[in-house]
Amino acid sequence: MTSIAMKYSVLTLFPEIIDAYFASSIMAKAVSRGIVEYCPINIRDFATDKHHTCDDAPYGGGAGMLMLAEPISGALESAGAKNRYASAVESTGAEESGRRAKVIYLSPSGRPFDQALARDLSGEEELILLCGRYEGIDQRVIDAYVDEEISVGDYVLSSGEVAALIVIDATYRLLEQVIKAASLEEESFSGGLLEYPQYTRPEIFGTLKVPEILLSGHHENIRRWRLEKRVKKTLDNRPDLLRLGKEQGIFSDEILGIIEEIPLAAKDWPDKGDI
Repeated sequence: MTSIAMKYSVLTLFPEIIDAYFASSIMAKAVSRGIVEYCPINIRDFATDKHHTCDDAPYGGGAGMLMLAEPISGALESAGAKNRYASAVESTGAEESGRRAKVIYLSPSGRPFDQALARDLSGEEELILLCGRYEGIDQRVIDAYVDEEISVGDYVLSSGEVAALIVIDATYRLLEQVIKAASLEEESFSGGLLEYPQYTRPEIFGTLKVPEILLSGHHENIRRWRLEKRVKKTLDNRPDLLRLGKEQGIFSDEILGIIEEIPLAAKDWPDKGDI
């Protein structure tokens, strides 16, 4: 069995949501092989009253309830997180093992999550993911423990668990031995482009047929066709990625040539901007 490559500690009021994901599909295989370790932490276990209360009305008034600082603090410290304002913090198992955990709070007001950030996070030894509920969490928890707030999109979810699973799914699949490296090379966002269209059997589906070039067996022509389709699809769906790629100088001369071959009428569409 290989050594642990990544540990996910997930702090939540509903651990059953997270448990199901780690018990399924490729993730279950990664866990069984020791590539991924998972530690679910129920925040309610750290509530101090007999009802396991974890929320209360916010100071200053307003709609909804806010998650209490004390249960979250206890859960975080059980996972090895350190209170940066505490005068003295007891040594934790995470510290003794030499692992450094990054604490992330899933929040719509956080840093936008993208493939580049997923790659960065996949290099961490451990992620402690804090899942919010209701109107969010007491700001003092963020100030004292959180290393980074991350948003999975410009929308609001009722469940921080859903957002946490997005971060987990996007990062663990980048770990060595989880998915073959070749399968990751031409995915969407690799090299600044979206993925090309894919086809499988049957050759004819209704009135739609697989493009002849994919049946030709000519590997170089297929490679070029796929690259052209990647550029065209990126122009149609995410022209901002083409602009960014050109600005950052990440495109090869071949890709730049394909962009130049795109008809001006397509590049001048109002919603495409100046490519």
